[in-house]
Parts: sequence; structure tokens; C-alpha cells
Amino acid sequence: MTNSAYGRSNLSPAPRRAAGRTPSALLAIAPLVMCLAVLPVAAMAQEQPAVPNTMGTAPDGSKTHGGQEASKDDLGKYTLPDGTPTYRIAPDGTMDWFTYSGYRRYHAECHVCHGPDGMGSTYAPALANSLKTLTYEQFMETVVNGKKTIGVGTADQVMPAFGENLNVMCYMDDLYVYLKARADGALDRTRPSKREDKTKEYGANENQCFGRK
Repeated sequence: MTNSAYGRSNLSPAPRRAAGRTPSALLAIAPLVMCLAVLPVAAMAQEQPAVPNTMGTAPDGSKTHGGQEASKDDLGKYTLPDGTPTYRIAPDGTMDWFTYSGYRRYHAECHVCHGPDGMGSTYAPALANSLKTLTYEQFMETVVNGKKTIGVGTADQVMPAFGENLNVMCYMDDLYVYLKARADGALDRTRPSKREDKTKEYGANENQCFGRK
């Protein structure tokens, strides 16, 4: 029966258990509940393995960062599934245009301080090592805004800001993929010999960046 005035059952209430005690039935199923809670997390970890932070072989046989499949846009730039630019070296050794361009731009703008092929100097770090841990976003931030590292027992290291230098800013992705290829061991210190052609869209974008008609 139900008391219409209060909406409560007139049945006798269940006996209370002593405080601090857990029914044996709950204790029996507790391990099962914990296992079920962990299973989805474990399944996700298996479905999304960590991408190796080095060069790998993509499904098409090319060399890319982590061996991930890369897609190519109209500019000739290859990107990974997360949108990060990447180098791509075909099985026959042909590299993408952006990596080749990055090689040229690096030795035109960066090697005076950072050394040939990103190997560093007495007053600037080896970018071929820095890009082993530096993310794309961190690389962009440092190049655009500069950075000062306070020396400990040595002179301070100052990276000037290049945010207004078009010879650098118009080729940021080029520089990044070249240095990433060096960091991953995809490129050695020799001059690249085989490359993809420069696309018309790349040329148009380059002209636009420099304000050329």
C-alpha cells in the first residue's frame, strides 16, 4: 500500500546494516566493475598506438615522420593526419619540394648561426637535435618571436625574432620539414639530388607572400 498523503510505501522498511560494513555481494562484484571500467581505456590505447618520434616507412613505401601516411595539397606540401607538415621521401629517393626548398632557405638564412645542415655552432644550438623534441607550434613560436636562454656559466643565447623577415616567414613550413627530416635521420648532410617539381600554386603563394604581382 501507499500512503496517499505522503507518497510513501507502508511496507516495512528493510533492516539497516551496521555502519562501516559492506554487503558480501558488493564485495564479490567490485573487481568485475573495476575491470569493466578499465577495459575501454585499454581498448583505446590499442586502437591509437603512439606515433614513433622518428622516421618511418609509410604504407606507400615513402619515408615520413613516424611512418604516417601523408596527404599532398596543391602547393606540394605533405601533411600528417593531425595537420602537421612533414617531409616525404619516395622509395626512389625523390624528396618533396618543401623539404628541398627548406634546405635551400636554411643555408641562405640560418646556417650562419646554427651551422651547416643544422649541426649547430659555438653560439647557437644544433637544430637537427632541437627538432627531435620541439613541436611544430613551438618551432613557429620561437622563430616568429625569438627566444633568450640565460646561460649558466656561459654567455646567454639569444634567438632574434624573424616575424617581420619575409625571407624566413614565407618559408616557415619549408624550414620546419627540412629540419624535421634532419632530426629524424631521413636526410644526411649531402645536398639533395632528387626532388619533386615546384608547383604553380606554390609559386603564386610565394609571390603573394612577398607582395609581388
